[in-house]
Amino acid sequence: MRDILPADKARRERVLSVIRDRYRSHGFDEIEAPALEEYSRLHAGIGGDNEKLAYNVLRRGLDAEAIRQAADDQGALADLGLRYDLTVPLARFYASNRGQLPGVFRAIQIGPVWRAERPQKGRYRQFVQCDIDIIGDDSSRAEAELMVASLDAVDALGLEGATVRINDRRALDWMLDSFGFTADERPGVLITIDKLDKIGPEGVAAELRERGAAASAVDAFESFLRRPQTMEYNPFGERQIRKALPENAPEEIVGHLVGIGEAVAAGRPSAGSGTQSTEIPLVFDPFLVRGMGYYTGTIFELAHPSVSYSLGGGGRYDGMIGRFLGQQVPAVGFSLGFERLVDLVTAGADAEERAVVLIHDADVPVAELVTHKAALVASGARVRLERRTKNVKALLERSAADGYSEFATVAAGAAQLELKPLS
Repeated sequence: MRDILPADKARRERVLSVIRDRYRSHGFDEIEAPALEEYSRLHAGIGGDNEKLAYNVLRRGLDAEAIRQAADDQGALADLGLRYDLTVPLARFYASNRGQLPGVFRAIQIGPVWRAERPQKGRYRQFVQCDIDIIGDDSSRAEAELMVASLDAVDALGLEGATVRINDRRALDWMLDSFGFTADERPGVLITIDKLDKIGPEGVAAELRERGAAASAVDAFESFLRRPQTMEYNPFGERQIRKALPENAPEEIVGHLVGIGEAVAAGRPSAGSGTQSTEIPLVFDPFLVRGMGYYTGTIFELAHPSVSYSLGGGGRYDGMIGRFLGQQVPAVGFSLGFERLVDLVTAGADAEERAVVLIHDADVPVAELVTHKAALVASGARVRLERRTKNVKALLERSAADGYSEFATVAAGAAQLELKPLS
C-alpha cells in the first residue's frame, strides 16, 4: 500500500476525470458500493484466486476461547471482508436495488480494492479499479458499447492505437472438447493454456502431460498448435476467427463475435460507412483465457503497442447475479487497469491548470494576502501562499514539482502583482 503525494494525487485525479467524462458521455451512470461485503459473498467460489487474497474482518465480540474454537473455520472467524474487485459487489448491489434501476443498467464504478498480494514491483495491496458494466442486455450490443467507450477513454488519455483481444469462453470449451479433454480436466487445462505466451507450445504440451491430461487430447492440441499457417493478414472478422479455431466452429459463437466487431467498427470515428475493415480495433485470440471463474461468454483484454502487458479487460458473467437474485440476469463488464494507465499517460497529456504561488514577506498584513489570493482564485487560478525563505530557489522548485506554473512576490502595500512563469 502506498502514500500518494500531492503532485501524484493531482495527476491521478486528472486521469480519473477523463475516464469519468468519457464513460458518462456513453450513457453510463456512476454508483458507489461499500468497501466491505459479507464474507459469504466474497468466498462464494466465483472470485477465483482472488478469494485467497481477500482481507477478512474478524467478527466482533469473539473472546480468546471462541477464536481458538473457530481457528480452523475462517467463516466462523470472519463475517465481512474488503472487496477484492468491483464485480462481485456490483452483482450484490444490483440484486439489492433492482427495483430502482432501469431494465438495462449501465454502471460506472471507480474505487479502491484490496488484495493480499506478495510485495513486488508493480503489485499493490490497495489499488484503484475503473469498471463499466451493462446489466440486462444479452446481445452483442452490450460488449460493443463497453469496448467503444473504453477505447474512447484510452484515446482521450493520449494513448491512441489501442486494440482489444477477444475470445469467448464457449469457444474455448468447444475447442477443448473437440481435442478430447474431459470437463473435469478443463480448469487445469485452461490454467496451462493461459501460459502459452510465456512457455510456448512445447512448454504447454509438457505441462499438460505433467498434469496427467489425456495423452490423445494433448497430442491433438499440440498438433493444432503446430499446424501449417499462411502469413497473410486477415482483419477481424469471420475469416480471422475461423482460421484461428479448429474446423466446424459453432455458427452461433462465430456470428456473435463477428457482430461485436461490426458494431465496434460502426461506433468508432474512423469506421467510415460502418462496414467491416482493417479499422476494426479487435484481434481474435483463441487462447485468451482470463482467470476469473465467473466468465460465461465473451472475454477480452485491452492491449497497446507501447507495452507488452494488458491495460484492462473483462467479459460476460451471466451467471453471477442469479446467485444473489434467484433468477438469471445477463451481465458484462470492462475494467481499465488504472494504475498502469497512470504510468503511461505522459505529462503533456495532463490538463493544463493555472496555479500560482504567492511568496510574501513576514510583514505583509494577512488581509492584503487574502485579498490578493481571493482575486486570483476568482479568476480561476489555484493559489498557494508561501512565506519567503532564505532559499527561495528551493521553494520555487518544490512549488513547480507540486504542479504550480506561476509565482509572484508580495510586498506590504503592493496594489498589483507581477506574475512570472515557474519554468
